[in-house]
Amino acid sequence: MNAIAQKEKSAAPATVQPDKIYLSPDVNIYENEQGYVLESEMPGVNKDGLEVTLEANSLTLVGRRADDAPKAHLLYRESKPADFRRVFELDPAIDTTKIRAQMNQGLLTLELPKAEAVKPRRIKVE
Repeated sequence: MNAIAQKEKSAAPATVQPDKIYLSPDVNIYENEQGYVLESEMPGVNKDGLEVTLEANSLTLVGRRADDAPKAHLLYRESKPADFRRVFELDPAIDTTKIRAQMNQGLLTLELPKAEAVKPRRIKVE
């Protein structure tokens, strides 16, 4: 994970509540010729509850779960009611102006393209 590294950050964005407990979502990171793909699992989070921010070279993912629990007395719970948060440090080789995000059934997919200067290219020999 040279181009994308998990980062612990003490200065939290304004939308993150410092006294709140957040879960760290599971991620998969893939590399291809065009760049990187980061998949993050956030069950219970929809597009409206998702916040993806980029500040300098820090990519922050925050997912807030919709509160659609039935109006009843809870007898037993295995899932934690906490929201998600994870911060990554991006390599300067990533073109941050072209990052794309998509949320589908609790799976966030981020496309992180490499800058043209670092993509491999074929040199024509004359």
